[in-house]
Amino acid sequence: MDEAPAVLHPADDAPAATTGRPGPPDSVAADTPVIRAPADSPADFVGRDLVIPVEGVKKDQLTRQFSQQRGASRLHEALDILAPRNTPVKAVEDGTVARLFFSKAGGITVYQFDPTGNYCYYYAHLERYADGLREGDRVKKGQVIGYVGTSGNAPKDTPHLHFAVFRLTAEKRWWEGTPLDPFDVLR
Repeated sequence: MDEAPAVLHPADDAPAATTGRPGPPDSVAADTPVIRAPADSPADFVGRDLVIPVEGVKKDQLTRQFSQQRGASRLHEALDILAPRNTPVKAVEDGTVARLFFSKAGGITVYQFDPTGNYCYYYAHLERYADGLREGDRVKKGQVIGYVGTSGNAPKDTPHLHFAVFRLTAEKRWWEGTPLDPFDVLR
């Protein structure tokens, strides 16, 4: 990798380089509530030693972006990590691929449940998935699951990973949950 990865800081007048989360699948009623209230990072992550999801990025390169305004009425609720296109994206810890999904906003995405099934990691704007990755796969911490890209609503000249963390509801639906600040979870 020739370029040092950095954290995305979009200009105020630039298109938002964020995804939010796609809604539920078509089989779920449109009025299904999606919990969106911010939450503090839970003590559950202490001692987990999660890896930074973009190869070559160090913890001290991350900056807090969770509460940044995106668009007229929503918060970012994620962390954008710039890296050259096709930089490997790694599973932050062991878990299960809950969903491989393509949306207009997030583009090529992976939803990964943690080992407890209580949290979901969301990786978006991927260029492509790792070869052979399938829904239901068990993944190991540090395993390559995809590659940095610009799919979805990401600016085409700004490859990055949009990374989010959610505390799941009792129903364990990949599209629902309480957003946690990934900056706190990863540091």
